[in-house]
Amino acid sequence: MIRVCIICEGPTEVEFVNRCLEPYLRPSGVSAYGTVLSAKSGRHRGGRVTVDRLAQKISLHYSEADRVSTLVDFYGFQDRASRTRAQLEADIASAARAITTAYDPRYVLPYVQRHEFEGLLFTNPADFEWAEDGWSEEVKAALMAVAQAFPNPEDINDSPETAPSKRILGIFPEGTYSKPEHGPLIAEATGITAIRAKCPAFNAWVAQLQAWGDSQTWR
Repeated sequence: MIRVCIICEGPTEVEFVNRCLEPYLRPSGVSAYGTVLSAKSGRHRGGRVTVDRLAQKISLHYSEADRVSTLVDFYGFQDRASRTRAQLEADIASAARAITTAYDPRYVLPYVQRHEFEGLLFTNPADFEWAEDGWSEEVKAALMAVAQAFPNPEDINDSPETAPSKRILGIFPEGTYSKPEHGPLIAEATGITAIRAKCPAFNAWVAQLQAWGDSQTWR
């Protein structure tokens, strides 16, 4: 069993990795666990996402785990500028290589989610019913309308102001939806298989994680 450390933007993504992704990957010989990219204060609530901070975190866990990956939002980067997802992932790998002893690119997989983790939740909008306090037929219809307006959940975008998280908060009555509380529950109800079927970038990442376990290549 290969141990894979997945560095996450915040507690929601850590819970998603531990609750949903880990049991899904286990049959492939992968034991995944999430760890949060701590704020500068050291408090484990997530923090500013930058290429350098991710590289430092990768370097920290490189010798502790068999493999290291990341799960951070494209919109979460403070230093994104005009870089694409692919450029950010390449820059993370390059920065990690520069500060990590005996770095081997086969064992590190930076992954930037397009565009936000919350986009994955639109795979099946009906599963938002887990946010019980704010759930209604009107909310369901509004969520379905968003999902149907895009080719796949990862395309839900337009701008940082209308990103998936902003859309969700705008649809639910104020104070009835909480990403840390409801996000992992919704994802668990939908299931990794269904999310992979509709989210191509996420699907490719999970396939690469599975390949680590299937390859039987150790260090």
